[in-house]
Amino acid sequence: MLSPINVQSDLILVTRKYSKPFTVGPVGDMALRGVHSLVLLAMALGVQALTPLHHLSPTDVERLKAFLNQPFTDLESAYYSIVGLSKLGIAVSDENAACRFLKSQLDPSSIDSLFFASGASHVLSGCEIPVSNETRELLLAAVSEDSSVSQIHRSVSTLTSLGLPVASQEVVSALTTRITKEDNVLAIILALQTASCLSQQAELGGILEEIEDLVARLDDLGGVYLQFEEGLEATALFVTAAYALSDHVDIEPPLKEDQVVQLTNSVFNKKSWDSLSEAFSVASAAAAFSGNRFHIPVVVSSQGPAAVSHRQPALQLQVTDVLSQSLASISVQLESAQAVASKSVVLSQAPFTLQEFFISVISVPSGIFQLNFMASQPASGYYQFNVAVTGDSRLVASHVEMKVKVSTEVAINNMDLSVVDKDQSIGTKTTRVEYPSKAKTSFTADSHQNFAMSFQLVDVNTGVELTPHQTFVRLHNQKTGQEVVFVAEPDSKNVYKFELDTAERKSEFDSISGTYALYLIVGDATLENPILWNVADVVLKFLDEENPSVILPKNLYAPKPEIKHLFREPEKKPPTVVSNTFTALVLSPLLLLLILWFKLGANISNFSFTPSCILFHLGHAAMLGLMYVYWTQLNMFQTLKYLAIIGSLTFLAGNRMLAQKAVKRIAAEQSSRLAKYRSLR
Repeated sequence: MLSPINVQSDLILVTRKYSKPFTVGPVGDMALRGVHSLVLLAMALGVQALTPLHHLSPTDVERLKAFLNQPFTDLESAYYSIVGLSKLGIAVSDENAACRFLKSQLDPSSIDSLFFASGASHVLSGCEIPVSNETRELLLAAVSEDSSVSQIHRSVSTLTSLGLPVASQEVVSALTTRITKEDNVLAIILALQTASCLSQQAELGGILEEIEDLVARLDDLGGVYLQFEEGLEATALFVTAAYALSDHVDIEPPLKEDQVVQLTNSVFNKKSWDSLSEAFSVASAAAAFSGNRFHIPVVVSSQGPAAVSHRQPALQLQVTDVLSQSLASISVQLESAQAVASKSVVLSQAPFTLQEFFISVISVPSGIFQLNFMASQPASGYYQFNVAVTGDSRLVASHVEMKVKVSTEVAINNMDLSVVDKDQSIGTKTTRVEYPSKAKTSFTADSHQNFAMSFQLVDVNTGVELTPHQTFVRLHNQKTGQEVVFVAEPDSKNVYKFELDTAERKSEFDSISGTYALYLIVGDATLENPILWNVADVVLKFLDEENPSVILPKNLYAPKPEIKHLFREPEKKPPTVVSNTFTALVLSPLLLLLILWFKLGANISNFSFTPSCILFHLGHAAMLGLMYVYWTQLNMFQTLKYLAIIGSLTFLAGNRMLAQKAVKRIAAEQSSRLAKYRSLR
């Protein structure tokens, strides 16, 4: 059946085709141009399980490298640049120049200067920082309970970078004491980093337990992010320190799988960095997530849209770590592919094939795994994929759920057009039209005839009947621009039938006769070839008496007629005698008051003619006058402005007047008591 939709424009929703071939770039381009970010992955693939939503894509890695590779301004910036790049596997362009800069800026009497210089020189080849006995004594003296955790950390790190011996147990004792005094996140993180530099024979268990304490302090944001309130830098440094110490003592950190994923999302959510130290912390965390002994977050992303078709039958997934580097010795398997509509499993336990590319004669893994899903001959639609990544016990978030689209092409078969006489007095003649041609002759239908159309939609590749989500029949008046759109629905045999009764549908066409272009619109998210087909021209004739004398094209944006509002006429006023009588009755109590005052005598002996008293009474009179003026001339806001001025003056005058009267009353009472006392004597 078909239901009408009246529209005035040509904006009809149809599905576009999104597909392009995949190409693999050279290894120097970080292997894989066109890799989508995980934000796009969450939208396009419909990831359901708790998997990393953010990581460092090849573009992000290059941006991070460019941010770290800045000209040195001091030892601190040199340290962050040189060590940060080394975390990403990159060396500075001129190591000799970098080494000379470190030596020229070194201050042997400063622990901070020694820390930055030794840490940077440690990752440079052939760069040695000279150490004197005074420098060694300075560093060893800083390892005490009186020093801060930061001083202990930098001293121990410097001694380790310079290859000097460290009394590990003394450092542990000093750190334990300082942690109790500096109970904050950053201090404990520095203690973890310091402990990773000590001997494994030292008693590191107490400091190792601080990892669990820090995990408890993390803030859970919606089950997606896990971070410290101190910000990104503290969270990234915690990841680096926790895995460094855990790797050092070979004990798995107390982090659950979902917590590792949440930390990954927090660290790599930000794609631009505010400072070198922040970028350095992100690079360090990325290296920790990619190279520790216990937890390796897996990033599974689709190469292009998560869609397959007969033209592109293989689904390609890229499996990498958070640095977009391929993982060694892993396998990817499709555990199940379930049709979203029917819930039926069409494929299970199917392995993906690792794709390799060659440099000269050497085969290099690309990290791209491929599965020919169309070999199982799935019907077009959406499928829920459950993918498992195996081969390494360290893998985290290795089970991924994603939605994959199977696209196809649609064909229109058996398009039959006819004009049917209502009383069956004239035989029906059917004309078949082949897509994409237009019918050679037009069809005429009046109030005694119905226009009929029937067709089928089938899969070009399999011949299976299709029922796309969007199937419209549009009739467009070529003269007036008016159009009417009907939503087409198939019958039980998936045959689309459309019959237009001009007598019943005349109101939808505004009884405008004329030639209408007949269009068929077919669209669906799974169709690669959405269709807009001008099938034929149909001449519709409505009753003459219902035809408008002048046919004008409809314009939705033409000015509308002016709306003139007619206010209600005021009611007739009462006679003047009634108004005057009512006014006299209202004023009669005041007249009576004046008469009684005159007859009995008004006592105004207490009235004082001081300025405050006169101003107070004038203020009262002015407020009464203001009420009259408000009724006749002013609005509320003007009245309030004047009332604030008059009221303030009246208040101050009244307060002064009452104070004076109180003073007089107290003086009179005291005089009376004094006179009474004298009379008693």
